[in-house]
Amino acid sequence: MTDFSTLQAQLGALTWPLLICAFLALMICLERSALFLQQSFASMSPKKQAWVKALRQSDAKASSETIQALIESTSRQQDLLTRGANILLKQADKPKQLREELLSLWLNKQQRDLQAGLKLLQVIGIISPLLGLLGTVLGLIEMFAQLGQSQGPVTPSQLSAGLGLAMNTTAAGLIIAVPTITAAHLFGIWAHSQCVKVSHVLNQLNLWLSGVEHIALEQNHYQAFADVNRAKPASNTQLESQP
Repeated sequence: MTDFSTLQAQLGALTWPLLICAFLALMICLERSALFLQQSFASMSPKKQAWVKALRQSDAKASSETIQALIESTSRQQDLLTRGANILLKQADKPKQLREELLSLWLNKQQRDLQAGLKLLQVIGIISPLLGLLGTVLGLIEMFAQLGQSQGPVTPSQLSAGLGLAMNTTAAGLIIAVPTITAAHLFGIWAHSQCVKVSHVLNQLNLWLSGVEHIALEQNHYQAFADVNRAKPASNTQLESQP
């Protein structure tokens, strides 16, 4: 209670609004950090994208046996890419356009999930310095009110209370806003990067399901999964199910 009373004396009427902003920002940052760590640890797993590497290194065609083996491999992991691949592989018998629409809807949902709470973080980052500015104005009003009631010369003690409130609220608002806005932008960049990487691989997988090995783009080749630049072995390598 003593610490809260001291804080309330320093921030005045804006104590609770600033505390609520700080609490919400902290909870969202902790929740997004937990998701970030979960995805990071999943990406460091030896089994992460093992099926992608195996498919790139093989000459396996999109046969029913190969697709079933991939479905079994991808059903054992829960990272973002593997979940998307499993959904796409289960629709391998559908037309390419329908698979693309399904993939687009799924990626949009995943992007919304990865960016959940970031808009609120940005709002808090905007509101917090404005609350600090409001505290500055209230502090100056209090200071001038005390000066107006004074009949004698102005003393530092008459200025300290109002200026202290003004500076404390401004500092508190900036302390909340700076890490909040930084976290919102960093998490947003990470979410966009994750979706772009997953979309790239899943689009290649969709091309592979359609029997496309490569597409010429200007002077380069857009590589799908089969490596057409190296010599083909006499017999196609069978894609084994990953443990």
